[in-house]
Amino acid sequence: MSSNIINFEGIKFYNYSFDKILKKMITKGGILVAPAASSLSKIHEKKDYFNALKSSQVAIFDSGFFCILLRVFKNIKVKKLSGYLFMKYFLETAIVKKKILLSINPSPSEGKKNLKFLNSKKFKLVFNYTAPNYDKSNLLNDKKLFNLIDKIKPEIILINIGGEKQEILAYNIYKNSKDKKISILCLGAAIAFFTGEQPRIGSVSDKIYLGWFVRWIGSPIKYWPRVISSFKLIKLFI
Repeated sequence: MSSNIINFEGIKFYNYSFDKILKKMITKGGILVAPAASSLSKIHEKKDYFNALKSSQVAIFDSGFFCILLRVFKNIKVKKLSGYLFMKYFLETAIVKKKILLSINPSPSEGKKNLKFLNSKKFKLVFNYTAPNYDKSNLLNDKKLFNLIDKIKPEIILINIGGEKQEILAYNIYKNSKDKKISILCLGAAIAFFTGEQPRIGSVSDKIYLGWFVRWIGSPIKYWPRVISSFKLIKLFI
């Protein structure tokens, strides 16, 4: 069985092509999220994160493991559209290159690298913002960021910080934004696969659901806990 929109625990996953999802985001605005299996497994433990996911307009199927569980337990067949693949198509799409883009980065060095990369891809106007070390207080109310958004009026915001924080940040940006047609893309490390900051996944590895394995090989100590945590997602299906 296949379906266009799958509601999982109140999170709206879109089983559409990149073109259809991008068109929806550009014309109607909102928040796009790409939750990893390890993060989805903890939604009932992290209320703010869970609420942010449920408040998003579009969730994409970043996790191959999640796609497999949907097929096994729900008999629902979906097409994986990872954050990596979404970014790949995004970088090749002419219409977004004409938009005012704000890139929110985890560090000044990554910000410089991302800016240089986006400029090389012929994006018309890119602004950079280095995210502070977010805790609950400034994650909910980053006044410096909100003031910058009011000043430059970005049409697209690309959030490149870690999962489980970026979604909460996106929700608060959207809630405080006067422009409800703003598109906020929570793609985490996706751009880093193209700049070389993260190990390059490649289309083949992503297609056969082994993107996680490439990342694990590149940094096993860092990613092993995420792999283990992903298996907890099974509990939400049983």
